Amino acid sequence: MAKNINEYIKKLPKKRREKIAARAQELIAEESTLQELRKTLNCSQSKLAKKLRVNQAAVSKIERRPDMHVSTLRSFIEAMGGSLEILAQFPGSPPVRISQFEGGD
Repeated sequence: MAKNINEYIKKLPKKRREKIAARAQELIAEESTLQELRKTLNCSQSKLAKKLRVNQAAVSKIERRPDMHVSTLRSFIEAMGGSLEILAQFPGSPPVRISQFEGGD
């Protein structure tokens, strides 16, 4: 019979389970949608809408967009208490921070 991953993890020592949970959170944090990020921060669409001075439906629409203005993304991230950095990555080189989009609209 196949083993369920959750059952397997429950049987591991506590320290190992904690290490697995921490690494899972790191991986989740490395790539996330705006909706997942908002939920991770325990922020509702309504609460975020108030901060952005838009309605809840507008927040929902932003979260589903595949493309948007950098200023819109910055406002969304800042309303959740974060800051936005844009990095360019090239093979064999360290990431380069793009500063052109910093500091307002």
